[in-house]
Amino acid sequence: MLPVSQLRQGLPTIALLGAVLLVWESAVRLLGVPSFLLPAPSAVAARLLGDPVFFGREGLITLGEALGGLLIGGVLAFGAGLLMARWRWLERALLPVAVVAKVTPVVVVAPLFVLWFGFGAWPRLLIAALLAFFPILIGAVAGLRAVPTAAQEVLLTLDASAVEEAWLLRVPAALPQLFAALKVATTLALLGAVVAEWVGGDRGLGRAILLANSNLDTTTALAGVATIAAIGMALIGAITLLERRYAFWQAPLDRS
Repeated sequence: MLPVSQLRQGLPTIALLGAVLLVWESAVRLLGVPSFLLPAPSAVAARLLGDPVFFGREGLITLGEALGGLLIGGVLAFGAGLLMARWRWLERALLPVAVVAKVTPVVVVAPLFVLWFGFGAWPRLLIAALLAFFPILIGAVAGLRAVPTAAQEVLLTLDASAVEEAWLLRVPAALPQLFAALKVATTLALLGAVVAEWVGGDRGLGRAILLANSNLDTTTALAGVATIAAIGMALIGAITLLERRYAFWQAPLDRS
């Protein structure tokens, strides 16, 4: 059972979501909006609950691609961040390349990845990794440089190696920025997996939404979107729990 404090914190979100759904449901019923234009929330919920195996199976495929891409992009970005935090000339060399990769539209890159890597899982993993790379890189560089000067001087007097300095000082100091960047990167990786499935996937929620839109089955499309939203919120919740566990000193005081 959730603690009373956590239930109280979630009340504004629940109230706002309930109000939006109520207005949406009422508007669709009163105005007689066709379901292919905008189905009622109750219809979307009925579609979702009527075939949970389908949405669960496709959602797991998309989730696996997003997590795989997040892992690839996260490892590469953190490694690059370690090097860039230590050598500023490397940051000046690599950061423009990372910015170009970030601002390049995914709809341009995704077909190219399909041409280069085929119709397997690699294009979808790499697109998710590409979107996750930049926020983790920026968070890693900023966090790894935000070290207390006194602690850094202590390690220098102890003749600590670069690896020891990174492990004992820089990585712990960077945890708050890394967790914040990871939250952004997780949602982007999920978005990247969905977009990649539109272009070259044969399974997953992105593919299911694309087919539903092609058939004017807006109810199924919105049920897929609701599944993606649930996955995203679950991932952010899991990261928040890890943040409270491993970066507890940054937890804000709740004075409400």
